[in-house]
Amino acid sequence: MDLSEIVKEFAGAAKTDPNLLVGFETGDDAGVYRLTDDLALVQTVDYITPVVDDPFLYGQVAAANSISDVYAMGGRPLTAMNLCNFPAKNIDRASLRRILEGGFSKIKEAGATLVGGHTVRDDELKYGLSVTGLIDPRRILTNAAARAGDHLVLTKPIGTGVIITGYRRGLADDDLLLRAVNWMAALNRTACETMLEFDPHACTDITGFGLSGHALGMAKGSNVRMRILFNDLPRYEESLDLIRQGVATSVTGSNLQVAKDYMTFSGNFTDEDKWLVVDPQTSGGLLISLPADQAPRLVSRLRERGNQVAAVIGEVVPSDGKPGLEFLK
Repeated sequence: MDLSEIVKEFAGAAKTDPNLLVGFETGDDAGVYRLTDDLALVQTVDYITPVVDDPFLYGQVAAANSISDVYAMGGRPLTAMNLCNFPAKNIDRASLRRILEGGFSKIKEAGATLVGGHTVRDDELKYGLSVTGLIDPRRILTNAAARAGDHLVLTKPIGTGVIITGYRRGLADDDLLLRAVNWMAALNRTACETMLEFDPHACTDITGFGLSGHALGMAKGSNVRMRILFNDLPRYEESLDLIRQGVATSVTGSNLQVAKDYMTFSGNFTDEDKWLVVDPQTSGGLLISLPADQAPRLVSRLRERGNQVAAVIGEVVPSDGKPGLEFLK
C-alpha cells in the first residue's frame, strides 16, 4: 500500500496554513509548526514491536527511536506521551511496568517530561511515544535541503535489522545482540547537539526503510544524488555473515523494491552488500549533509564525545535530472 498516494490531497490542504513549516509532503521525520518568529513546535509519533526480550531494554529502544525524529529535525524534546498497545493475556504486569520504566529513563535522559499517554488492548505488543519538541524556525533541518558539494556523515552502524532476526533464529549470539541494542538505545542527542555547532543543510535518521530508503528520501527531497562509499559505512561486520546465511527481515524485500530503480553499484559488490544497505534499522543514527570542509571536524568532535563509529560516508552530487543513490567500492 502506497500511503503517499493516499495522503497526497491531505498534504496539499494542510499546507494552506502558513505556520505549518514542515508537513508530510516530503515524508520528513517530524512536523514543524511555527508559534512565533523565534519558536516552533516539532511533533512526531512512533511505536515498535519488541526488538529484544528484556522489557526494560525494549522500552529504552522504543523511546529512543521515537525521540530520534525530533533530533533529526535539529529540535529539542520537550514533552512525551506513552503509546501502549498492550496484550490482555500472556504478559505480566511487572513486564509492562518495566517497559514503561525503560521508556521513562530515556525521556528523562533526553531532558523531556512525561505528561501522560494512551493504552489500548492489542494482541501484538507495541510501545512508543508521541513527542513534542521545540526548535528555532530559522534552524530547521529537513530531508529536502542537501546541496551538491556537501559531504555525508552517519552516526551509528547499520545492520541491526538482520541481527535482531538472526538472534531470533539462533544465528547471532548474546554479545552481538547486546552491542546492537546498546546502539539502538543510545539517544541521538549528542549527535544532534554536535551537528548544530556546525552548518548542516539537511538531516534524517535511519530507521525502518534502511539506509537506502532514508538516503533516497533526502536525495529526492533535495533533487540531488548521494554518492556513498560502501567501505566507509559504519556497520556490524557480522551482519554480512548473517545475510550470507539467508537471514532477512520481513520488510527487507519491500525496502529493496522501493529503492532498486534509484540505486547503482560500482565496484565489486556482493549480494550481501546490497542487502545490507536496505536492511531496516531501529533507532538508527543521523545521516547529516553539511559543507565538505566541516564533515571531518564534525566526526572528530563526535569521537571526542564518545562516538567512535561516526564517519564521513560520501558526498552529494548534482542529480542530472534523476535523484538517486550511487554506491561505490
